[in-house]
Formats: sequence, structure tokens, C-alpha cells
Amino acid sequence: MVDGWRELAAGEPGGSWFTTPEWALAWWETVGAAPASGGGGDGEIVVWRDGGGRVDAVVPLLRTVQRLHPRAPLPVPCLTVLGTGPGAADHCGFAVAPHRRAEVADWLARRGRRATLLLADLDPDQAGLLPPCAVEIGRTPCPRTDLTAGPDALGSRQFRANLRRYGRKLAAEGITFRWVPPALALSELPERYELLRTAVRLHLLRRAALGLPTTFDGARAPLHLRVIERAAGTGRGEGPAFLVAERSGEVVGVLYGFQWRDSFAYYQIGWDMAWAPLRLGTAVIAEAVRAAAGQGLATFDFLRGTEPYKYRFGAVDREDVSWLVPHGVPGALLGLKYRAKAARRADAEGAPEGD
Repeated sequence: MVDGWRELAAGEPGGSWFTTPEWALAWWETVGAAPASGGGGDGEIVVWRDGGGRVDAVVPLLRTVQRLHPRAPLPVPCLTVLGTGPGAADHCGFAVAPHRRAEVADWLARRGRRATLLLADLDPDQAGLLPPCAVEIGRTPCPRTDLTAGPDALGSRQFRANLRRYGRKLAAEGITFRWVPPALALSELPERYELLRTAVRLHLLRRAALGLPTTFDGARAPLHLRVIERAAGTGRGEGPAFLVAERSGEVVGVLYGFQWRDSFAYYQIGWDMAWAPLRLGTAVIAEAVRAAAGQGLATFDFLRGTEPYKYRFGAVDREDVSWLVPHGVPGALLGLKYRAKAARRADAEGAPEGD
């Protein structure tokens, strides 16, 4: 069914790379069934087909547990979207043909009467699949930039002038940039593997220097290596891609993300902090934006997070939405947990400066 699942995801108006079998199955193989990796649980994939066997809908779920509090002993069993959680995925959801949406929504409603559904970070277009009793428990801004006017139209005039100045200074130091598209053949995998490992290494060095934690580390590398391999096996030319900065044959910066349909989703970056005075990190992102536009892509998706630099590239928020369908007393308590978190977040955002 994997080919049918992939084609269905490609036709979804609000679909993303994270709804494809390449992501979901790679996540399951490396994270989902391994408690030591933050996963652990049983997977189930429900498939609807038409009379000719064509895949009409795919609902991949993971049976897992959530704790009400790190120190609370009560675990709440629930179902989540397979491929979310550890490893970080945005715009999650299910691949469903339009004529199956009502049927899938009815199935989810029945499933929710037997188990709590915790459906995190769903693409907003997935709302029509949810049972009437679903409760919104959070929103995650995911800025994205429209590339249709070309990269030279993004951001303010001053910001564009700054980017040109950064580029000239880096070029004078011998730094060049190149786009590495998704692998089409298995023979191209070694280079992609090495670029992924370099991105992780440079990212970890920078985060350590800044004293900041990260989940993009060696423990997550197997997930992304498997994603690269699975994507190459499709021969579609979609999936993991890289923007690489080099100097004298040495890689000094790597931006990693996913090319899917008409968009590029920027997932993570690593770069040598020795080049911070010349704004190498900003330049790498700017070159990735330019390369994505050059590929004819319409959207540069910065994924979750509201870091100010994203908006300098003209990004506009699109919000992923998290939902809960509580079942029984444990599910109701889980709902209270998320409502309390939302209240604390609202209080923090509304607090006056200095509080």
C-alpha cells in the first residue's frame, strides 16, 4: 500500500512531507518502537481502498502513554499520530481522499469512544476529520514565505542590502554555496549521509557553545539517515535536500530540510561559529531560500518557532493545531493538564515587560 499512500499524500491540498510513508515508516523503524529513543508503543495503520484496490485513506496511529506530570505516577493511555513526538514533525495528519473524509471522521469518532486521542500539531486543513467532541489544546505558529515573487522581493530593502553585503564578504573569503537536491538513486546516498552527519556535528558544536539544548543529535541521526534512504528508493526526487557552504573543500555550513511538492521545509542548520562575524548562518538560510525559488518551489516553510529572523525573510504564520478527544477520567485529567498549560502560556505572553 506504500505507493498508494505516497500518491494520496502528494494530492492532499494541505499535505506535508510529514504525512508521507517515507517519514512515518522511517520514524517507526528508528524511534517509534524503541523506548530508549523516546518512543515505545504499538503502531496501527488503518487503510481504506476503493473497489479496484486504490488507496483512498491512510490513518497511521501509535498507541502510547502520556503522563499527567513528570512526578505523577498515573500514565494516560492514548492514541497519537504515528510519526509525531520524538523527532519533531509539523503539519501532521492523515492522507485522506475528499470523498472519504466523512467516513474517516466517523471512524475516528468511534475510535475516540474507546481510547483518548491526542492529535498534536495537525495541519489546519485536518480539522474536518475530527470528531465533534475534539477539544483544541494548543496552536503552534509555523512561519512560511511565499516565493512566487522571487527571492529578491523578500524582506525589507535594508535586509536585502545586508544579505548582499554578507554575501560579498563571504565570497571574498572563498566561501561558496551549492544546493544538493534529494537523492534519485541509491548510489547518491553516501554523500547525503555525510552531509547529514556534518549538519548534526556543526549544529551540536554551535548549541554547546551557546549553552543551549537540542534534540537534533546523534540519537536522532538514525531517523534522518533512514528517511534519506527511503526517499531515494522512491525515485521521485523529493525528500531530504541540503544547502551546503564550503571553503577550500571543507564544509562549513549545512542547512537540512525536505523538498515536497511545491515547497521546501527547513528542518535544521549547522554552521561553523568561526564565521559568525560574517553572518554565515543568515547567509546559508538566504542561499537556501534563493535555491528553493530557483527550483521553482512556491513556499519556503520555516516550520515551528517564531524566531525573529524568519520574519525578516517575509514569513507569515500558519498555525498547526493540537487536539484532544478525551476518554474516561484519565482523558479528562489530560485535558485539564493541557488547559492549565495554555493558561500559563497566555499569562506569560500577557505579562508586562520585566515580570
